Amino acid sequence: MKRTGSAVWQGGIRDGKGTVSTESGVLDGAQYSFSTRFEEGKGTNPEELLAAAHAGCFSMALSKQIEDLGLKAESINTTAAVRLEKTDAGFTITKVHLDVTARVPGADAAGFETAANNAKAGCPVSRLFNAEITMDAKLEG
Repeated sequence: MKRTGSAVWQGGIRDGKGTVSTESGVLDGAQYSFSTRFEEGKGTNPEELLAAAHAGCFSMALSKQIEDLGLKAESINTTAAVRLEKTDAGFTITKVHLDVTARVPGADAAGFETAANNAKAGCPVSRLFNAEITMDAKLEG
């Protein structure tokens, strides 16, 4: 399986602007710039897109882990926070924090925690990052 995304950038780092698109067309010329990445400009940025990808990948992986327990999730809500920091090597994604809340009828806390940790370690996007990945996972009653 292969999926593609593309970007076009025009101009300098501070005064330039770009667009990102995906093969599926879900993103088609979505605007990004220095201000959307490092300030509060309107548009997207690479870290926001990585966060959404990680949240989606993790949620699917957790669903699989829960099914492996013989259960089915009613809902899995995940927010990924990607931290971009200036290091000696330059700007680096240093951490990702997953905040997860799931409703899983019949699940117990220990089984859910194991499933969540397995999903965090095993999701393809988690394995892509060379960063610390932390998580708060809550099982709703």
